[in-house]
Amino acid sequence: MSKPYSLDLRERVVKAVEEAGLSRRKAAAHFGVGVRTAIAWVELYRETGSVAPRKIGGYKPKKIAGAHRDWLMTRCRARDFTLRGLVAELAERGLTVDYRSVWEFVHAEDLSFKKKPCTPPNRTGRTWRAGGRSGENIRGGLIPPVWFSSMKPGSRPTWLPCADGPREAKG
Repeated sequence: MSKPYSLDLRERVVKAVEEAGLSRRKAAAHFGVGVRTAIAWVELYRETGSVAPRKIGGYKPKKIAGAHRDWLMTRCRARDFTLRGLVAELAERGLTVDYRSVWEFVHAEDLSFKKKPCTPPNRTGRTWRAGGRSGENIRGGLIPPVWFSSMKPGSRPTWLPCADGPREAKG
């Protein structure tokens, strides 16, 4: 995150506008700051009497707290929920939160889990080759291990000794 400008620079810009009579645009150009920045500093000075920067950032309390947190903890331990369903149930209880808030809560409390698939596995045919173990590469039994000439690298040439130097054997 960026830092606020120094208090000295802020005071000099405001002093140039208030005491020297420069316009805000001219003061901004003179001190090398943005026009909107100079305008904001002068407005801040006129409102509060100080050019000190306001607080940057801060802590935002979580919405899911107290009684809602306790209810959600017991609700999630039942293991039959969806995040969208929890959002709707919290809305019924008077707490309006979004999907992301519920996801972050469930993730932070380590309440998430993988659901088992609803559909049974395919019982009409095998998904692995006969004699193989479950979980092996199923393509291994479906594609025969055959080399085609376009896939097979050619053989290395044989060089025969010759008086003129090596030459390739015909063959």
